[in-house]
Amino acid sequence: MGFINFQIDFSPPDISELEVDYVCQTLKSGWITTGPRTKLLEKKIAEYCGTNRAVCLNSATSCMELCLRLFNIGPGDEVITSAYTYTASCSPIVHVGATPILVDTAKDSFEMDINAIEKAITNRTKAIIPIDIAGRLCDYGKIFSVVKEKKDKFSPNSKNQELLGRILVLADAAHSFGAKFLSNGVKSGAIADFSAFSFHAVKNLTTAEGGALTWRKIEGIEDDEIYKNLTIMSLHGQSKDALAKMRLSSWEYDIKFIGYKCNMTDVLASIGLAQLKRYSQILKKRREIIEYYCNDLKNENITFVEHFNSKNKSSGHLYCVRLTGRDESFRNLVIAKMAEKNIATNVHYKPLPMFTAYKNLGFDINDFPNAFNVYKNEITLPLYSALSLENADYIVKNFKKFI
Repeated sequence: MGFINFQIDFSPPDISELEVDYVCQTLKSGWITTGPRTKLLEKKIAEYCGTNRAVCLNSATSCMELCLRLFNIGPGDEVITSAYTYTASCSPIVHVGATPILVDTAKDSFEMDINAIEKAITNRTKAIIPIDIAGRLCDYGKIFSVVKEKKDKFSPNSKNQELLGRILVLADAAHSFGAKFLSNGVKSGAIADFSAFSFHAVKNLTTAEGGALTWRKIEGIEDDEIYKNLTIMSLHGQSKDALAKMRLSSWEYDIKFIGYKCNMTDVLASIGLAQLKRYSQILKKRREIIEYYCNDLKNENITFVEHFNSKNKSSGHLYCVRLTGRDESFRNLVIAKMAEKNIATNVHYKPLPMFTAYKNLGFDINDFPNAFNVYKNEITLPLYSALSLENADYIVKNFKKFI
């Protein structure tokens, strides 16, 4: 074994000299806000995911909100999502004025219960937001089957909703950039109708803060039209972006509607371009750590997210472990003991109905027993591409001792 760093953070960013060089080049270029590098990153992301277009914004949350607004989803509408997720999956629903409908997970699962989704659908349901927790793709086949079965209940109230002709499936793909189904090779970003990625500092691929939205072809709606509407929404409803306005004699612009401000900058995009160039190696290292953990923990009384099998290749974002038969107190004790050994761990996730804001919306955790049972003994171990196998060994040895 080589050098072991006995201060192990949970998920620090993997930044190399390439990212530093790209950022410096951008800073020296004279153009640092949304411009050529952001447009290039959008092109590269679309190519990577296998879609025609992508738009880069300041967060996955903004991506989801603008997608809902693109389909005129708002007051009087309902959007279904999981009780077992981070608030960013649900807050866009509230931001647009729609009603969030939280559903429980399946028993002993991180994913929404398909039967619960089916029962939650009404004639006011306009979208479903599934969550690719830990980087593993949801069972989109079953979700689309339910959506098709309930097509007769769908009541469109906008042109885009009419053209889609059914409930929108908007993936919270914050964790799953690079994941794919092995049966057909389709990657995250080209599976759901729309997919929102996060490039936050702790994500596999980071732009410090940022996100991207990709989508599949929708009959009757041009990809360029979707892209244009999203970019206009992200820049105050302004008909031209800053790059277009700066061209000689091109200052004139219109404000089409009262929009928002959630664009990505070229400085951040330059980090993403460097990360994307290294991304295959980043994913390879994450898989190496996951397989190391799985092999060393296979005889312990735990269960963990299955990242890799014959059907599903995960992006390997989080290593989520459940301590079988244990409760919150024991889980919290393990977290404290690991911290004493200078190992940072985390919990993914505390269900939304346990938070004040969601209690104030009328949600009660007692209505989501499966989500609570997953949460109460879940602990997430450090997983990042700069983590050495020596440090992984130190983590596992201590973890086994404390559980």
